[in-house]
Amino acid sequence: MAEVTHHTPVNIDERYTFTPELRKRLFTAIGIGLLLLIAGILLLIFGPHEAHGGEGAAAGGHGFHWSKRLWANLWLNNVYFTGIAVIGVFFVAFQYVAYAGWSSSIKRIPEAFGAFLPIAGVMMIILFVASNLVGDQHMFHWVNHNVYDPNSPEYDEILVGKHGFLNVPFFLIRMVIYFGAWYALWRLLRKESLLEDQNGGLIHYDKSITLSAIFIIIFAVTSVMSAWDWVMSIDAHWFSTMFGWYMFASWFVAGLSTITLTVIFLKEAGYLSVVNQNHLHDLGKFMFAFSIFWTYVWFAQFLLIYYANIPEETIYFVERLHGYDGKYTIVFFINIFINFLFPFLVLMTRDAKRQNVFLKVVASGLLIGHWLDFYLMIMPGSVQENGGFGLLEFGTVLVYASVFILVVATTLSLGPLIAKNHPMLEESIHHDI
Repeated sequence: MAEVTHHTPVNIDERYTFTPELRKRLFTAIGIGLLLLIAGILLLIFGPHEAHGGEGAAAGGHGFHWSKRLWANLWLNNVYFTGIAVIGVFFVAFQYVAYAGWSSSIKRIPEAFGAFLPIAGVMMIILFVASNLVGDQHMFHWVNHNVYDPNSPEYDEILVGKHGFLNVPFFLIRMVIYFGAWYALWRLLRKESLLEDQNGGLIHYDKSITLSAIFIIIFAVTSVMSAWDWVMSIDAHWFSTMFGWYMFASWFVAGLSTITLTVIFLKEAGYLSVVNQNHLHDLGKFMFAFSIFWTYVWFAQFLLIYYANIPEETIYFVERLHGYDGKYTIVFFINIFINFLFPFLVLMTRDAKRQNVFLKVVASGLLIGHWLDFYLMIMPGSVQENGGFGLLEFGTVLVYASVFILVVATTLSLGPLIAKNHPMLEESIHHDI
């Protein structure tokens, strides 16, 4: 990529064209993903994996059933891509409240991510109802009515104590509040951003700062609570006071990686003439810094639980380190390598943060790595020894990734690619570090 200098002509009236060819490729990818997903389900039904369910599953009992792995995969990807979408809004919001100028030329990219939120919200509700309230293959153990019946052999005194918070109506209400608040504030931010293109001035910019401050306050609470609800409550007996920060850190790095890849791909396609290597350097620094932050939170959570050695806390890591005959052991150590050592070593130098090839490799690796991080958070608690990587997993990821790209590309094509009347755009055009 050629270096953009102060004298390089730039086009602030760019518009992204969502080509029919790309649209066709995305729909083809969705179709292939669905075929892989269906093939994966058939393999689970008729292949050796079904043996884990035993006769109990076949007879309608509580043994493992193929549908549980399906629901777990759909839930995993929905949580993961929800995080990338809402982090896009969060990125725009904290750039506003920080009065940042460098990012004004790329703000439309993360801004477009928020368009995926209503799809993710509807899917989240459908998945929760389908996987937990239909049949007896509960992904969340606490929805099972028997655990609250003192006369049942499944009676669980710990879950009875948490029932005031972990109950279906309140869970669904919280879910609607999370997505409703995120989407409503994204719509308002998007509206002010587009009106700024038409009217100029500082009115819309000032309103965006106010909306961003409100979003950050709400997100600070809802991101933590959604972590408790959507992931930590799968292992309903376990808890960690750091888990909300941990899931946010994983979401944030995945979101930053998606923003970086999108900016680079658009730049290489001939768009974003205002973007130079200094912008990419800043994005690289974000990925580098918050990969270290994720590692800090991961290690702090692990070390405190390991050192205290309290059985009801350590069981979480025991299951992932060497539980279920070592089913998740390799993934556990790959997770540490790909999300910490890999970006730390590759992006350590200044030059590496300014080269497309390094940024693309690291961002792609981090997207895979943090998907694996969520895999480790969700699968051991939901499917136990029945997890794995097969056609079902690859198909589900391909469908979600393709739909996400389709939504973001469509949103980008509906408005100017550059916020041309942003009051700090000139600073971004001449950004030099």
